[in-house]
Amino acid sequence: MTALAYGLQLPVQSQSTIYAEPWEADAGPADLVEIARAADRAGFDYIASCDHVGVPHRLATAMSTIWYDPVATLSYLAGVTERVRLLSHVAVVGLRHPLLTAKQYATLDHLSGGRLILGVGAGHVREEFEALGVDFDRRGPVLDESIDALRAAFGPDEFPSHHGKLYDFEGLGQRPRPAQEHVPLWVGGSSPAAVRRAALKADGWLPQGDPRDRLPAQIERIRRLREEASVQGPFVFGAITEPLYVGEPGWEVGRRTLSGAPDLVAESLRAYGAMGVDQIQVRFRCRDRAELTDQIAAFGAGIAPHLDHLD
Repeated sequence: MTALAYGLQLPVQSQSTIYAEPWEADAGPADLVEIARAADRAGFDYIASCDHVGVPHRLATAMSTIWYDPVATLSYLAGVTERVRLLSHVAVVGLRHPLLTAKQYATLDHLSGGRLILGVGAGHVREEFEALGVDFDRRGPVLDESIDALRAAFGPDEFPSHHGKLYDFEGLGQRPRPAQEHVPLWVGGSSPAAVRRAALKADGWLPQGDPRDRLPAQIERIRRLREEASVQGPFVFGAITEPLYVGEPGWEVGRRTLSGAPDLVAESLRAYGAMGVDQIQVRFRCRDRAELTDQIAAFGAGIAPHLDHLD
């Protein structure tokens, strides 16, 4: 590889207390538009949006109930950006019939001129599954077959077909077709099952919470699984970095935050490329939208050029 791509999980659209900044509570569509446009200008490979249909009371204090719908959010932002790709990170596709998911995301790919990356995951909130009539304990096998069904539905046929244990369809035409001949499908999660699913069924892997020292072993396992199963084709290894602040912060950004001069931050991030990572997902510490868009611009101008030519 010759460059380390970089993407952004959008703020505002999901507001878990683990990562949301205080200013996001009062933010809205106008903020998302300006942030997406800043990422587009700064050369970010993608912007990402999460997926929760509903959050139960027992989790609402930690997770909040602010989770924008990814199809609606990414479609809205597709119309105000030009080149940045649109990633669902991650869509819990097992909550919906694959034909419904295919219709929504194929339309998004068509409208955006082929900018979709479909990130999928198994989900973790039992109450969501129960409310929608989906077996939570079988969510792994459901996701496995959903991926197969989506591959068929995103394929070249106007009338796709899939005959599986859970889903069976044929003879139902779906247009518009995706603009891309092959919609990239990335699997999220760091459990053994998720890593195996990514290796055998996906075009890329989106880890969830793996620190740097765990990534090499995970990457090696995916490579080994793909080799043993003779899985061919390109594969994108991802990583979520530490929180970032470009420059010397004049406020407390937290012990884990990677901050400092652009060349020093870039040097630290280049270590991800050295271990086999292809794309990094970043999140910036910030006190308001203006500081965030400044950070995005500073990353694009001062750090991104140092992420090229890693060989």
